Amino acid sequence: MISSARADFLAALLARVLATHNGIPSNADSSSSASVKIATGILQRLGSEVQRVRLAGQTSGTTFEEICASFLQNTFLRLDGLRPGKWSVVRAGDGSNQHVTITNFEQYSHLTALALIAKRDRALAAALRSDYAIRPDVIVIRAPETDADINKDLTIVDAKTAKLTPLRATNSPFSILHASVSCKWTIRSDRVQNARSEALNLIRNRKGRVPHIVVVTGEPMPSRLAAIALGTGDVDCVYHFALPELLDTLADDTYPDARELALIMVEGKRLRDISDLPLDLAI
Repeated sequence: MISSARADFLAALLARVLATHNGIPSNADSSSSASVKIATGILQRLGSEVQRVRLAGQTSGTTFEEICASFLQNTFLRLDGLRPGKWSVVRAGDGSNQHVTITNFEQYSHLTALALIAKRDRALAAALRSDYAIRPDVIVIRAPETDADINKDLTIVDAKTAKLTPLRATNSPFSILHASVSCKWTIRSDRVQNARSEALNLIRNRKGRVPHIVVVTGEPMPSRLAAIALGTGDVDCVYHFALPELLDTLADDTYPDARELALIMVEGKRLRDISDLPLDLAI
């Protein structure tokens, strides 16, 4: 199932985002010969090349988010046997979810009160800033369970105990933010900082468990992948849209330093393929 979904994911990218224009792949930095060559190698290994005008940055980023969300809907939502629950995968920026921010979820619902207070007090607003007003690209949500569902096979809960856990719908009306997926078609310094800032704010501002915090990218350059992948403490892991194809491209020793850096990230459990993401989210 995952192999088939990965093939569909790549086909969607080739149809809508990943192409060449004047010999330059759409995920390459035209000013870097190494970026163009590595991106070209990945594209050739995917077995298809489409010639068309390169999409504008915002358009390609939005489309990449849509394709990533569709991939998770077609994979993670089918893992009921591994991770039972009432799950949904949402792209926060689509037309019906323009107001989805972390304050809609159990771990961050307390921030709504802070925002209301800050609106009435400019000094407090300056102190609090608005870093908590985060709207992730793609989110995985778990709805709280009714007591009837919890007690379906065994009487697990009653009215006397477990009266605070948010997994019970009777205790909390808020859904639980299970994962925040930051989708970056390419990586530049400003985008790296944005992803790290969002991750740290998700960690610092929550009450309860930290959601999975991951980055999915189509960036071909290992040095730029390392800017977000190396180190620990913010994102769980970085997921590449075509990691085996990237490693195969780097295996010809044209860029030995780049290959070594990629292997460091892989063996150091900081860089994985998009196909690993659904199962990792089931942990």
